[in-house]
Parts: sequence; structure tokens; C-alpha cells
Amino acid sequence: MGYKVAVVGATGNVGREMLNILDERQFPVDEIVALASRKSLGTEISFGDKTLKTKDLDTFDFTGWDMALFAVGSEATKIYAPKAAAAGCVVIDNSSLYRYDPDVPLIVPEVNADAVHGYSKKNIIANPNCSTAQMVVALKPLHDRARIKRVVVSTYQSVSGAGKEGIDELWDQTKSIYNPTDNKPPRKFTKQIAFNVIPHIDVFLEDGSTKEEWKMVAETKKILDSSIKVTATCVRVPVFVGHAESINIEFEDHLDEAEARDILREAPGIMVIDKREDGGYVTPIECVGDYATFISRIRQDSTIDNGINLWCVSDNLRKGAALNAVQIAEVLGSKCLKKG
Repeated sequence: MGYKVAVVGATGNVGREMLNILDERQFPVDEIVALASRKSLGTEISFGDKTLKTKDLDTFDFTGWDMALFAVGSEATKIYAPKAAAAGCVVIDNSSLYRYDPDVPLIVPEVNADAVHGYSKKNIIANPNCSTAQMVVALKPLHDRARIKRVVVSTYQSVSGAGKEGIDELWDQTKSIYNPTDNKPPRKFTKQIAFNVIPHIDVFLEDGSTKEEWKMVAETKKILDSSIKVTATCVRVPVFVGHAESINIEFEDHLDEAEARDILREAPGIMVIDKREDGGYVTPIECVGDYATFISRIRQDSTIDNGINLWCVSDNLRKGAALNAVQIAEVLGSKCLKKG
């Protein structure tokens, strides 16, 4: 016996990935509906070997539906998520709207799956920011062994994290470089993204950090451990899909690189590819379409007593968004909404 599942924002990049992953992982679906705004009404979306026609989110009745995977912005979520939750449908939300609400669990299943029981307070579960999700998957098994004191992370985030507009801007600007008469000034990003990197994601805050950087700090503390100190620099790079992170970790106890490598190899959701030779590491283009969070370049940091450096790469449309949401749905089903 399966579940009645709604995918909200089904015509967007993340919504389409949610449908793909629900099918790939053979999530037990009895009935599924693709929801979108009225302007996308009737758009055909693939779900395995089936074709779904989108229905109007504004008029949809969530009564009798088990779960709704939301892949729309915070403004739309603010309107429709409470309606779905009030109708008894558990919302798994990919926006930032509920991540910092103390009554809403923020979940990465490999890290804090048991927090799913907190869904009942508001009938809502939050999906973390894409850059946070892959990082805490890497941090969790190491934290369990040696207890993390401080994390310094620099991210290299692909344009798909900014949606279809970000992908289109990189594509158009790249083409225009070779055609000087076809100038494509920045629209989605603050500066040219083609053949460039931009140390600015989301808005600036009073302390000089950006909101993206603040999200990584706040979400790591909520998901993993409130005592961990985190400092982040988030950078947009001219890559279509796949986020990379350079992570420096300071532990309370000593952890040598060989043991760290062994721990990560055994950890759920992680694939270690770490050879000290040309190409013995993973780059964003190689992780596209994969479920895993890839770890490379594991090495001791000799500048502090208990330090490790590593390189972390993941498909941001999958683990950073759609896959994590489906994994939450799987945990919700197995622990809380059992059928049959």
C-alpha cells in the first residue's frame, strides 16, 4: 500500500528532479499529482513511463493526500504550505521559509533522521540549503568520532542553484564571449558569471556576510550541533550543476587522515574517491545525476593540533534539493506514516 503524493512546483528544475527521483527510488506511490501555477496549467511532466498534466495549485484540495513535496519559492510556500498542512497533508518544503522555525524539523536523513517525529507540531518538515546538506553529510560521521569544534568552508556553487535564470545567463554569456556584437549584461547575477567567479550569493547582512553564508552557519547548528562554530564564504562559479566545497575542520580530539578516510568510506550517502594522483578526485561535472556526496583530498591540517581538510562535491539539484526531500519522505513513511 502506497502514499498519495503531491509535487508542488513540478515544472521547475527541482520539481522535475523530485518526480524523477521518486520514480528511480521506487517510492511507494498510489497516486501522484503535479501542481504548478495557473500559467503552467496542463504542462506535461514525465513520471517514469507516465505523463502527468499539471494541475492548478491555487484551487487544489490537499485533503486526503499524505505528503506534498514543495519546490516553489518562499512567497508561494507561505500561502500554500499552511493550507496543505491544515488539510492533514505533511509538507516537505525546499524553500528557506521554515528552516529556522523551532517547531519545524530541519532534516538531512543521514544526519538527524529521528528529528522527523517533530513534524507533527506543524505538519511541516524543512529541507536545508543545498550547500549545507552536502556539508553536514560529510561532517556527521567525523563529528561522532572526534567532536568538531570549528568549520571553515568555502563553497563553489553552480548556477543551477539560482534556478533556470542562472543556467540561462551562464549559457547566453558564454556564447556572447565569442560574439562581441551580442552583449549579454548581468541580469540574474551581480556581475558577469561566464569565465568569472562571484563571491556573493543572496543579500548582504550588516556584519558583511551574505545570507547564504549565514544559512550555512545557522542550519549546521540546527541539524548537527549548536556548539559547532562555522564560518563560510559562498562563491558562485561558472558551472551548470554541482556544488563543491573546500572544508577545514578543527576537532576536539585528534583524528588522523587515514582514520578519517576509513570513517567516511563507511558512512551513509558518501563516496570517497581520494587518490593522490592526477585526476584522483571528483569534480562537479562528474557528480551530476548521482545520489552520493563525494569526498576527495582528505589530508591533515598541520597548522592546528586537530585539523583535517577535505573536498566535498555533490549534485545540488539532487542531494542539495530533490533527493534530500525524497529521502525525508522515505523516513517519514517508515517512521511516522506507515501503510499496510
